[in-house]
Amino acid sequence: MSWLLFAFSGPILWAISTHLDKYLVERYFKDTSVAVLLVFTALMGLVLLPFIWVFEPGVAKIPIWSVLVIVSSGLLYMGAMFFYLEALQREEASTVAPFFQASPLFAYALGYVVLGERLLATQLFGGGLIVGGAILLSIRPGGAIAFKTRLVVLMLACALCVALSSLIFKIFAVSTEFWTTTFWTFVGEAMIGAAILAAPAHRRQFVHLFKVHRTALIGINASNELINLGGSLGARYALMLAPLSVVQAITSTSTLFVFLFGMAISILFPGFGREELSAKALATKGVCAVLIVAGVILISR
Repeated sequence: MSWLLFAFSGPILWAISTHLDKYLVERYFKDTSVAVLLVFTALMGLVLLPFIWVFEPGVAKIPIWSVLVIVSSGLLYMGAMFFYLEALQREEASTVAPFFQASPLFAYALGYVVLGERLLATQLFGGGLIVGGAILLSIRPGGAIAFKTRLVVLMLACALCVALSSLIFKIFAVSTEFWTTTFWTFVGEAMIGAAILAAPAHRRQFVHLFKVHRTALIGINASNELINLGGSLGARYALMLAPLSVVQAITSTSTLFVFLFGMAISILFPGFGREELSAKALATKGVCAVLIVAGVILISR
């Protein structure tokens, strides 16, 4: 089943990208807007546009309304990445990543409203496990219990945008063509990058960071964007070969890969990560990861 390899490329590569994002945010974007980091994502898609145009001439032959809807998929994806980076600026990677698993829950809700799909009791229970795991991760350990409202709001908004973007991409990739859909999705991402640079404050930050940390930003961020792009293309291609629910169940394992990679980084390269490794923290994150993955499996049945 070749689709399985494509599906698993998403969570594995995204887990690596999550830790690289955390390193970049802490090292270079701690006191600046994370929106500037999105410019690099937009540039990566922009670079690929001419190549897709040459090898897939049909990109200009679809109706304008289809173009506008597909472009919105790219806009939603960049919105999701902004919410994600905002959350990552203050939280650990292994705390942020599990909230991505709310995306399948939103996808099923959208399917119910838009497509008339119905959820089974086991799927509703699975949704409860996802929400419960996310809530447990949002509680600060030690002292008085404090709900991380900012983290929850940002990551639930991120998950909703991801679900909407994936739904649009799947509909058009199946009915139109994969690379045509990818092309106009990248156009939407490039538009967000252009809008960010149009703001004087963001443009100054981008130019300053590029001048001061040019080598590091180009090297690390370019590698990160390639890794993230590979995961995104793999997962999106899997959507064409297998049911949405099955692909989402597999991509939900990104939480476990983030958790495992975070432990490895903290032990082997502590200078590049700050994951908490106390027995209580490990137990909590492990339980949450299991709850969330179990929930996704149930709602995908």
